[in-house]
Amino acid sequence: MLVKEAMTGEVRWYSPDTPIQEVARVMRDEGIGCVPIGENDRLVGMITDRDITCRGVAAGERLDALTCRAVMSPGIFFCFEDQTLEQALGQMQERQVHHLPVLNRQKRMTGLISLGDIALKGESSILAPLAKIAARDAERHL
Repeated sequence: MLVKEAMTGEVRWYSPDTPIQEVARVMRDEGIGCVPIGENDRLVGMITDRDITCRGVAAGERLDALTCRAVMSPGIFFCFEDQTLEQALGQMQERQVHHLPVLNRQKRMTGLISLGDIALKGESSILAPLAKIAARDAERHL
């Protein structure tokens, strides 16, 4: 199965100068855990609910003054829409991330793929590698 068959399409991105409270409300209202951050028509980072919590809230920063730039994970890991789910999952495992922006071969974002997308839409043969990632994450909480 290809990434484009399982990904979430029509993903919005936000400017690095967007207040984190605005992005947090979007995450809450849409039931999502991350959003891509773009500048000058290019992806420059990702911001997750964990980024907001660990780099903003836990650091004791004034939340009304923080922008995405201050708490986002800089740099971008991505996959292409014509890659297989196995390839995308391998990248997620290698980089220890739960989401990847999906690009076409012209390097334009066409969606986002998450572990949840793969679990829900992937073929049963992919569940073993997915379980390995979940087990690794669970070990961190023991």
